[in-house]
Amino acid sequence: MGVLMSRRQTVERVQKVSLAVSAFKDGLREQPSTRRRAEAGTARQGTLEQEVQEGEEEASAGPSQPEESSASKAAWERLRDGRGVEPEEFDRANRFTPPAFIRPKRELHDDEPPDISLEQREQILNDEMCEICEVWTAESLFPCRICPRVYHDGCLRRMGYLQKDSAVEVTETAHTETGWSCYYCDNLNLLLTEEEMYSLMETLKNCKIIPESCLTLDDFLHYKHQVHKQQFERTMPEAQEEQAALQFNALDPDKKGHIEWQDFLSHESIQLLQKIRPQNALLRLLTPKERERARAAFLALDQDNDGFIGEGECRQARHTWFRKHQKEMLSCNVSISHVGPISEGSPASSRNGKSPEKILPATKQEETRSIDWPGFLRENVAYILAARPNSAALHLQPLA
Repeated sequence: MGVLMSRRQTVERVQKVSLAVSAFKDGLREQPSTRRRAEAGTARQGTLEQEVQEGEEEASAGPSQPEESSASKAAWERLRDGRGVEPEEFDRANRFTPPAFIRPKRELHDDEPPDISLEQREQILNDEMCEICEVWTAESLFPCRICPRVYHDGCLRRMGYLQKDSAVEVTETAHTETGWSCYYCDNLNLLLTEEEMYSLMETLKNCKIIPESCLTLDDFLHYKHQVHKQQFERTMPEAQEEQAALQFNALDPDKKGHIEWQDFLSHESIQLLQKIRPQNALLRLLTPKERERARAAFLALDQDNDGFIGEGECRQARHTWFRKHQKEMLSCNVSISHVGPISEGSPASSRNGKSPEKILPATKQEETRSIDWPGFLRENVAYILAARPNSAALHLQPLA
């Protein structure tokens, strides 16, 4: 019995010694950081008096302006970083971490005209593995209609990008000609560089726009008037105000009386791209799927195959072909695999006698002016980019 007790005591002693050694090692690991904090504290002692003096000067100068609330700061940070989902909107448990969006940078050759041939067709290939989990499961992957990325619906749910109300719609449209845009392509704001995003944020702040809030017609028109006055130092003409009202109606297809923040942000982003970047730089943003869809549009309008279309036909494409589908329009008559939505008012579907929209008749000047393939791309590139989001809103209203 004494031998058994001594063995147990020996085991207990060994365990205590092991715990002591582990604690000693942990202390050694923490020692450098503690030393660094002590050094940082010593370095800050020299500037403590200066900070106190500066604080007294600010207090004597008068009360400072109220700081932004933490919620407002967080909203501006999400806008700056391209994150459109509120962290509080869904439980983080059992969810993937949303990706860190890296804004693009302008290259030296961006302003040079790209070589986009009409005759040379591009092969459309989607990725084989899910963008999130990098696992291949064949037909259960949802392809993006803009880029080659593919996704699992379960991965999208765990990312928080696929809610219950949108899951059915994505399932129905992802494998049709209407298609579905992934969370990268759905957000036009991610096309802006850091400098362009900073410029847009400054404009929104100066006009007292609250991020992640809905805008009524009065709010939208007031904002447009302020931007015009800041840019041109004069009031906005009545014709431009009418065009702004038409744009508001296009951003509010369900007639709710307000426009959603994400639709407003997409509209402002595409307008800023139009204003800052030349058309050649915008053409370089087009993906192979978008370029192939533009080829199909031009070839459908070029009935005599001479490489030219009229101005009226180009305007027709702007009003119908690049207009996004409504939810009830899920069928399509042109076989182009996952290249984007095609309205029933497009030239392809008009052959069957279905044209829900009335196209304004072309003037004599429009009928005489011919547009070739490069000109067609330049005049429509902004509308092609504006058709990326899944929202039914029209983020760039074509001029009448």
